[in-house]
Formats: sequence, structure tokens, C-alpha cells
Amino acid sequence: MTESFDIIVMGAGPSGAVAASYLARLNYKVLILEKETFPRFVIGESLLPCCMEYLDEAGLIDAVKERGFQVKSGAGFYREDKRCEFFFDDQYTKGWTWTWQVKRAEFDQILAEQAAKNGADLRYGCEVTAVQCSKEKQTVQYKTKDGGLKTAEALFIIDASGYGRVLPRLFDLGKPSSFKARGALFSHFIDVKRTPEASSNIFVHSFNNNSSWIWAIPFSDGTTSVGIVGDQEYIQDMASDGAVQFKEFIRTFEDLNGRFDESSYLFEPRTILGYSVGVKSTFGEGYVLAGNSTEFLDPIFSSGVTFATASGMFSAKLIDRQLRGEQVDWQTEYEDKLRKGIDVFRTYVAGWYNGDFQTIIFTENINPEIKKQICSVLAGYVWDETNPFVKKHDSILATLAQVIRIKEREKTA
Repeated sequence: MTESFDIIVMGAGPSGAVAASYLARLNYKVLILEKETFPRFVIGESLLPCCMEYLDEAGLIDAVKERGFQVKSGAGFYREDKRCEFFFDDQYTKGWTWTWQVKRAEFDQILAEQAAKNGADLRYGCEVTAVQCSKEKQTVQYKTKDGGLKTAEALFIIDASGYGRVLPRLFDLGKPSSFKARGALFSHFIDVKRTPEASSNIFVHSFNNNSSWIWAIPFSDGTTSVGIVGDQEYIQDMASDGAVQFKEFIRTFEDLNGRFDESSYLFEPRTILGYSVGVKSTFGEGYVLAGNSTEFLDPIFSSGVTFATASGMFSAKLIDRQLRGEQVDWQTEYEDKLRKGIDVFRTYVAGWYNGDFQTIIFTENINPEIKKQICSVLAGYVWDETNPFVKKHDSILATLAQVIRIKEREKTA
């Protein structure tokens, strides 16, 4: 027997939960198929203020507030003895001035189950095995957790399967990333030695001549996520032999102030390699890709959940319009719009690793207006083209960094 729905959402992570919740609240019949059973561990724990808008509009934010996650008011960047802190209440774009740092297992479960409370049919342990798309209807075959095969059809499909990348895999939509292959090595720690200065916001410290960085993300329960990102070979080396090098690095890293030792680990360090991915297209006949099914750049600026929630909301609104009989230009209104934001962050990610971004933020007496404009980018407001650091992103970082370098050479000449 084939079940019929208006929309099938593949994946119950942030992009799927936002889209499903928004559409279910408009009284569409929505099915969410999630391969895993929540809660399940996932990385990407530091959110950006921009994503709060999408959580709010989808009817999810109150459920998250009740959990009492760690409030995040900004971010601190470090390199050697230099530091630069950004606070979201001092940014150029008018928007949210705070967000959260979350354990994603809990956060994602809250979103998914609130989407179900808002009317979506949420089914865990369901693995999509085949998809057929046409103008008239979209058919999904999936395997249930007890091994049975079922079929569902819908007017539209949203692939929010994240790294599962169901449709990129089935429809050969994947393409290599333009970024160098990097990896991450991380764990959660009991943080009894946490200092007042390290009590709330994410800390990011560059090392290895800009090629590597370490993060520390405090949580509200007294634990902290700590990890390093670097070239794939470097991460593999640090992870070898039971991650002994990583453990020693974390124990002795100067700016962690001896907060963590062997007894602090909540789980053995885990590795993710080659996480940057891309796609040839984000939409097709009867389907759209959202979240990490579209593209994932790099975790340096914590943009993952922002793009997940943004793409979930963008796609849901366009689907609603299309199902109500409006003409939707998916290229212009979805793919081009989404890629504009992705391209802004791509520039900043590249600027972090090639040194341009770091040259700007670590210069003495950074211009306050420039800092506000950069802060808005770091808050996720990458579609605000009144901001010069959004509108001219492809040239402004490199140009400004070059000007600063010239002035610094003149000072020392």
C-alpha cells in the first residue's frame, strides 16, 4: 500500500525540521523519514544569530528556549598573543544579537519532535532506498527499522539528509569541493576548571601558520567541546595511536590553561575527514536539496546550522507558493539566492586560511565600523547587501588586508 502526502522530507536534522514544521503549520500533510534514531551525536555545536529567525518562523524556538542551552553572545579569535572578540550586539545588521551553543544530539531531537508536535509525521529508522521524480508525483521507497519495505508518494520532496546526501547519491548530483581536504578531531570534556573568561562564547585559536585551529565551545551543563581542524594528513597523524598526540596537545595548549586532562574526556576523540562537499544543482523536477545535502564549506565560522535552517525555510516557502499555484523560479529564487550566501562565507573561509581575514581582525586598532560589518557576517547575515563586507565580499577582504600589510611594512621600515 502506498501512502500519500503533500511533502516528504528526508532527514530530521535542522533543515528538515525547519521545513517540515513550517509546512505542517500551514496544514500540509508532511512525512519526515529519518534514517537514524534520535538522539544521535553530530558535530556543529555553535550556532549563529541569523538562524534564530528561521527557528522562530518555523515555530521551533520556544521549545529550544525551554532546554536552557548555553547562550552565545559572540566569538573570540586568537593567534599567538593577539586576540579579537566580536559581540553580536555590536553589529551592522539589525537582527538577533545572541544565539546558543548546543549539544546537537539534544538540539536536533528537540527540533524534530517539535516539528512532529506541529503536525509532521516523524518516522525514525527509515532508510530511503529509491526515489522517482516526475511532474505529477514523487515516489519514495524506504526500509523501516524492522526491515520492511514501504512506499510513499508526495507532490514534492525535500532532501535534508545531511551527510547522507540521499539525492546527490541517487541522482549523481555530487561534485568535489574547491577547498583543500581537511579534517577535524574532537571530544567533549568535563570542564571543572573553566575560568569566568571562558564561560560562555566559542574560542577559536589559529596555529600552524594559519593552516590549523583549535576550538573550545562551552556548554551549559559544565562540559565543553574541544577539537582541532587542519590538513587531513595532520589530523590523521594527531588521531593515530589512540589520539595520544591530540590528548597531549589539548592538555598543554597554552590558552586552554590546563583545563583538560585524561580524566576529563567524556568519550574517546572522534575524527571527521574530507567534510567539504558540493553539488551540481540544488533542485530538480519535484525535489529540492536543503542543509548539508547542498554544500558544506568548513566549520571555522560555524555556518552549518545557519545554512541548514535558512535553506529549510527558503525551500519550504517556495514549495508553499508552488503548491498554491504560483510560478516559482527555483534557479533565481532558491539556488542563486542560497549560493550568494554560501559564496560570502566561502570568501571568509578562504580568507581565514590564506591569512587575509586574520590580517584584518588582528591588526592594531581595527576600524570600529569595519568590525561591526564583519561581525554581521559572523552572525550569519550574509544576504544583507547593504553591508559592504557582504556586497563586495569577493574583493574587499583581499584589498583591505593588502592595505594593512603595506602600512605595517611602512611602520617597520
